[in-house]
Amino acid sequence: MTLLKLTGIVKTFPGVRALDGVDLEVEPGEVHCLLGQNGAGKSTLIKVLSGAHQPDEGTIEWAGSTVQFSKPTSALRAGLATIYQELDLVDDLTVAENVFLGHEPRQFGFSSRGITRRRTRELLARLGHAEIPAGREVGRLPAAGKQIVSMARALSHDARLIIMDEPSAVLAHDEVENLFRVIRDLTAAGVAVIYISHRLAEIREIGDRVTILKDGRTVAVNLPARTTPTDEVVRLMTGRSVEYVFPPRSAAAPEGTPLLRVSGLARAHEFSDVSFDVRAGEIVGLAGLVGAGRSEILETVYGARKAAAGTIEVDGKPLRRGSVKAAVAAGMGLAPEERKSQALLLGEPVYRNVSLASLHRFARLGFVQRGRERDAVGAVTRSLDLRPADPRRTMRTLSGGNQQKAVVARWLVGGSSEGGSLRLLLLDEPTRGVDIGARAELYALIRSLADQGVGVLLVSSEVPEVLGLADRVLVVREGRIVREAPASDLTEAQVLDLVMAGERAATAR
Repeated sequence: MTLLKLTGIVKTFPGVRALDGVDLEVEPGEVHCLLGQNGAGKSTLIKVLSGAHQPDEGTIEWAGSTVQFSKPTSALRAGLATIYQELDLVDDLTVAENVFLGHEPRQFGFSSRGITRRRTRELLARLGHAEIPAGREVGRLPAAGKQIVSMARALSHDARLIIMDEPSAVLAHDEVENLFRVIRDLTAAGVAVIYISHRLAEIREIGDRVTILKDGRTVAVNLPARTTPTDEVVRLMTGRSVEYVFPPRSAAAPEGTPLLRVSGLARAHEFSDVSFDVRAGEIVGLAGLVGAGRSEILETVYGARKAAAGTIEVDGKPLRRGSVKAAVAAGMGLAPEERKSQALLLGEPVYRNVSLASLHRFARLGFVQRGRERDAVGAVTRSLDLRPADPRRTMRTLSGGNQQKAVVARWLVGGSSEGGSLRLLLLDEPTRGVDIGARAELYALIRSLADQGVGVLLVSSEVPEVLGLADRVLVVREGRIVREAPASDLTEAQVLDLVMAGERAATAR
C-alpha cells in the first residue's frame, strides 16, 4: 500500500501561488528525495504535510485514507514527523525531556522521569546511539548528536514517515555516513523518509526515488535516484545542465602588498600557528571538514573571537584582538555560517536588515531618515538582483539565496561603520541551503566584488566550490593549515586526501 499520496496540491498566499498542483507518492520503507530550487515550493509542501498549512486544493491520502491534518499535532498522531533544517530542540532541557516534550509518559497521573529516560534510552539504542546520555542537556551535544535526538523524538511518536530537511547541512563527512546508516536502519524497519538536500551526490547514495519541484509545480516524479544523470536532474530543476557554474578567474594573479596578513594566529583547542595573507582582488578559500577550525579562524580574524596569540594586519596596520568594531572600521565585513540566527532579523523588512551596519549614514538629529535608507538599500539590492525587488518585504519570506544576498548587501550600502568602503569580505558557507540557480548568482557576485578590488576569504564544506571559486586554497586539518596552493594546482581527490588521510596529510606539505 502507498503510504502517502498527494494529488494536485495547491497553496496560495496573498500575491503568491506557492504550490500549483503538486503530486507526490511515498512507499513504506523507501527514501524519497524531494528536490527543487529555493522558492520551488519545498518548504510550503513540508508545512502542508506537517499540518502547519492547509491546502487550498488537492487531496492528501495517508495509508489509503483521505486525510486533512488540521494542525502539526494531528500529523504527529498519524505518524508523520518532520525534522527541520533548524532543529527545534530546547538546549536547556535534557535529551529525554526533548524526546518526549509535549507527550511525557505518565504514571498515576504524573509525568514519570524514570520511564521517560528508559524509553529515551531504548529509542537511542534503536538508532545505534546508546552512548548519548538521556540525562544530558541537549545544548552540550554536537550537531550530529542533536540530529539523533530529533530522530528519537520523531520515533517517540511512532512515526511511519519522517521528513528530513537538509539533514546533512551541519554535519562532517563521517557524521553524514552515520546519518545514512541510521536512515537505512529506519527504512529496513519499514519507516519511510522524505529526504531534502541540495547535495546531489547524497541523493544518489541514499535515495530510492526522486520528485522534482519547479516554480511550485511537479516537473518530474519517481525518477530513479541512483541512475538518473546529474545533468538531467539539474536541467529539470534550473533549465541548465551543470551543477556548478563558476565565473572565469582574472587572467592575472593579484599582486602587491597583502591587504590582510594573519601571522601565528591561535586559540586554545581550536587552531594554532595559522598564517596566511589575502591580496586585494583575490579570493582565498579555506577547505576542510566541519570542526577543522575554519569558521573559528574566520570569526577570529573578524574579531568575534579573541585570539590567544598572533597578529592580524590590514594594510600593514595591526587590528586589536577580539574587536569587531576595529575590524569593521578597517573595511571588513562578515557573512556568517548561520545567517538566520547570526546575521538576519527575520521579522524585519529587507531594508532594515541591509542598513544595519550603516545607520549613521541615514541619521539626522538623532532620527533615521527612512526614505533615504530605503532608496540606498533599493539601489544596492537592485544591483544584486535581489528578489523580490521590494525592500519592504519581510526578510523571512525570501529564499535562502536572496537572504544571503541581503547579508552581502549590508556591507555594500555603507561600507564600514566609520564610513569607509568594503575592503575585505569574509564568507562562511555562503551557499549552504542555497539552490543551484541562486548558487551561480552568488558565485558571480563574489567574483564581481573581487574584480572590483575586494579581498575575499571564503569557507566552504563543498570542495568543488572552493576549487572552482577561489584563486588560492588553504587546506585546514585539525586546526592547522596543512597545504597552501593555487586552486588550479589542486584536485578534489587531493584535498579530500589531505583533510581525511591522517598522517599522509602531514607529509604531503
